[in-house]
Amino acid sequence: MVTEADWRAWTAEDLEPYVRIALDAFGPERLMFGSDWPVCTLAASYEQVVGALSDALAPIGAGERAAIFGGTAARFYRLPEG
Repeated sequence: MVTEADWRAWTAEDLEPYVRIALDAFGPERLMFGSDWPVCTLAASYEQVVGALSDALAPIGAGERAAIFGGTAARFYRLPEG
């Protein structure tokens, strides 16, 4: 989403309303982290993208954040544990 925002002035707070809408619509059990890397590097580093989502997800529980950052994908793609 950072490439859709002001490339030089976006903040995690700018992205929060969109994250909240996705959470409300689908819930963490149906959301997966993703990026448009390497395109996102036009506006932010990969670390900044991950950090922005982490900031936007701060109000939800650790288990829900873990689902979004990997658990949902592992379950959906039936990846082996570990």
